[in-house]
Amino acid sequence: QMQLIQSGGGLAQAGGSLRLSCAASGNTYAIKQMAWFRQAPGKNRESVASIVWHNGNADYRNSVKDRFIISRDSAKNTVYLQMNNLKPEDTAVYYCTIRLLPDSNWNYWGQGTQVTVSS
Repeated sequence: QMQLIQSGGGLAQAGGSLRLSCAASGNTYAIKQMAWFRQAPGKNRESVASIVWHNGNADYRNSVKDRFIISRDSAKNTVYLQMNNLKPEDTAVYYCTIRLLPDSNWNYWGQGTQVTVSS
């Protein structure tokens, strides 16, 4: 069993920055990958960024490349999302998720964090 606890987020002006954190507890030895998704009102949940746990390789959706940075602290079993140069279209509820060995699905989800960007 895993538990993901999110923190951070809130309100920012366009061009500003926010940082999200997500701490994992439980079967952390089996972490294969962690990611951030977001869901805006009336829209489907979409992936934002992901990171491979053992080597730190990251992947981003095109709209956040060069603005967002995903990172992890393996010792703390925590993943971060540094969001810079925020835009109003980044407004959404952000969720962290985790993929455990040997599964291919995103197994567990955090509670969600509201990010609101004003113009």
